[in-house]
Amino acid sequence: MVRNRTVGEVMSSEVVQARPGTSFKELARLLTAHRISGLPVVDDDDKVMGVVSQTDLTRRQAAPGGAGHGPRRLVDALRRIVGGRPAAAARTAGELMSSPAVTVHPEQRVVDAARIMERRRIDRLPVVDEEDRLIGITTRRDLLRVFLRADEEIRTDVAHALSVGFPGASAISVEVSDGVVTLLGSPPPGADTAAWIRSAWRVDGVIGVMNRLTAGRAGDRTVSPR
Repeated sequence: MVRNRTVGEVMSSEVVQARPGTSFKELARLLTAHRISGLPVVDDDDKVMGVVSQTDLTRRQAAPGGAGHGPRRLVDALRRIVGGRPAAAARTAGELMSSPAVTVHPEQRVVDAARIMERRRIDRLPVVDEEDRLIGITTRRDLLRVFLRADEEIRTDVAHALSVGFPGASAISVEVSDGVVTLLGSPPPGADTAAWIRSAWRVDGVIGVMNRLTAGRAGDRTVSPR
């Protein structure tokens, strides 16, 4: 059965979080102890106020012209903060956080959350309920699990989506290689092949769609989801 995974299905409900008054040093300890790159900051009603990341902390701690911002250097810098004395400029989560936070709801599709992460260049998204209260967290790693489906499983779902939604599409062939779907065959006259392609894109795990339908334009072409 074809269905799109939702954020609620892949999120973690155990969330490392901070309050606005959480100290700089405690933030560094939380990030290193839990091996995470960022955490949400919530108020007394568990509503998300912002997000503090590794780079937020190291940016405040580092002197001008200091070391770079590679992952290993960020972690090393945080460990030094935990074991030493923070710079005078370092304060609390409320002052360090990026706000407003980018959040998602549990019923949103995984693919939409992945696009938000890519567009905003972030690695994690707080998940909130209808009242914007924190209920979970989802990361790039969580979302990638959806896109690591077996090609045969993807092919079955694409073929099913086309056969159910577009009777004329049942005669075409569907091939999948490394998540890239290829549609082959001769569509019947008047077929809305653009709709077929959009339907294929909506299947979990699809990272590309190749249009090799003979009724289309000459030559192979990779089609964008939009």
